[in-house]
Amino acid sequence: MARVSLNTIQDFLAQKRIAMVGVSRNERDFSMMLFNELCRRGYDMVPVNPNAQQIAGRPCFANLEDIEPRVDAALLMTSPALVQAVLRDCAEAGIKRVWIYGYKGESAVDPEAVAFGREAGLQVIPGECPFMFLPNNGFHGIHGFIRKITGSFPRREQAA
Repeated sequence: MARVSLNTIQDFLAQKRIAMVGVSRNERDFSMMLFNELCRRGYDMVPVNPNAQQIAGRPCFANLEDIEPRVDAALLMTSPALVQAVLRDCAEAGIKRVWIYGYKGESAVDPEAVAFGREAGLQVIPGECPFMFLPNNGFHGIHGFIRKITGSFPRREQAA
C-alpha cells in the first residue's frame, strides 16, 4: 500500500466540516475523545451512527447521504468489516477526502478497501491517527517525534 503524504493529511485537516462515521455514544471511547477534541479545535464535526439520534449535543445522522449541508471530509472510526461499504457511501455522497482510522497504522487497514476507495476517486488516508498531526497535541506529539526518528512519519510531497 502506498504511504500517504503529509500534504494529503494537511489537506484533510484543512477541511472544517467533517463527518465522523462510527463515533461512539460512550464518552470514554477513543472516538468520542477525538470527536470532542476536533470540536474544541473549531471543526464542525458531524456524527454518523445509525444507533443514535444525537451525540455530544449534535444531531446524529444514520448515513452520509442524509447530511445537509454536505461535509468536506469523512473520518471513519468503523470496524474494518464496514470500511468498504462506508467508502462506497462516501463516493455516492460526493465526499472526496476520507481518513480511515487505524490505531495500528496502515497494518490495521485492509489494502483492498484502500484500493477500492482510490479507484472510486477518493483521497484516502489509511491508518494514521489524526491526533498525531494536530498542533499542541501533547503525548501524541511524542508519538509523531518517534515516528520521524524512525522514518515512518508521512513526508511532504515536493511540487513537480
